[in-house]
Amino acid sequence: QLQLVESGGGSVQAGGSLRLSCAASGYTYCMGWLRQAPGKEREGVATIYIAGGTTYYADSVKGRFTISRDNAKNTVYLQMNSLKSEDTAMYYCAAVATRGSCRDFRFGYWGQGTQVTVSS
Repeated sequence: QLQLVESGGGSVQAGGSLRLSCAASGYTYCMGWLRQAPGKEREGVATIYIAGGTTYYADSVKGRFTISRDNAKNTVYLQMNSLKSEDTAMYYCAAVATRGSCRDFRFGYWGQGTQVTVSS
């Protein structure tokens, strides 16, 4: 029904920056980014209300990551600065098309993921 396509991942040294993009094929109410490192639980990173632009961040990325959206392009971005080795993970874009709490990191649609690798 709804397709999400992530891009922008790659390999970077600690302290560097990357910007991830997620293009949605249709209407979304809230979108977010989650990540999962091998052998670890999936972790919510950031969310954004598409209409109003209100954002939420996990404590682990506050002050370093910024989520934003370009509604004209139906695209959400995750600007990642001051990257640490602990940020290494597969990053997934996710979305929900119905009303709800954007802070819950509960989404019905997922992208395929884009790998972020940070070396120290």
